[in-house]
Amino acid sequence: MCFLLSTLPVLSEPQAAGQRAGQVDAVIPAAMRNDKTAKVKDELQWNDLLKTTHSGRVRAGLTDGSILSVGSDSELRVVQHDGASQQTSLELNYGKVRSQVQKITQPGGKFELKTPNAVIGVIGTDVYTAYASNKTTVICYTGKCSVTPLGNVVAIILNAGQMVVISTVIPPGGFQASDTPPGVQQSTLLATDVPESLPPIVGPGHAGRGSRLVFIGSVAAIGIAAGILSSNTHNNVCVPIIGAKANNCLRVVP
Repeated sequence: MCFLLSTLPVLSEPQAAGQRAGQVDAVIPAAMRNDKTAKVKDELQWNDLLKTTHSGRVRAGLTDGSILSVGSDSELRVVQHDGASQQTSLELNYGKVRSQVQKITQPGGKFELKTPNAVIGVIGTDVYTAYASNKTTVICYTGKCSVTPLGNVVAIILNAGQMVVISTVIPPGGFQASDTPPGVQQSTLLATDVPESLPPIVGPGHAGRGSRLVFIGSVAAIGIAAGILSSNTHNNVCVPIIGAKANNCLRVVP
């Protein structure tokens, strides 16, 4: 009895809620984590849901060093990630994600990404996956990965520079790997790029000092040009300076 009772905590530990999977490293609003606004350094746990809107993106680092870059209009669930045993399971409900995966070295280790109609197996590679309109698009940038259509037992192997599209209509010869057009590869890289930070957006009435100076300089330059053009009819043109005290102006003498 004592032996059985002593093992209960050990048996239940792998299923414990709140097991850490990684953290959020970069965010472009609007992005959500479990229906709350995602923030940099948010802890990522098992079964967490990352969701982005049309203007949002998010990048997360997993505990084993792998990186997930989620594009806009996407929903990705981190079902499981155990860095020590290298057991990773992800679900892409829709949208696009780039997975930069550390090489699997542990016995029985796996990195698996599921879409509604395919399963992508990754062994230390850089791969793009997208799901939209009942189609799964997989592009292998580097390394090698496998793509198994739902309900099939035969996987399509992708090498670096290859891609495959899994749809509801099976081609006569089955799904086949093909070379990725350079334009497609570049566009997918851009679609999942999540920079560290964005330039600040200056709202009305909140212009920074630099932008104010640029604005003043631009208006003054326009005023000078207008004064010179009108100098044929005005011997002394006074162009008001935006932001200056009353009666201060830039006087242009022909």
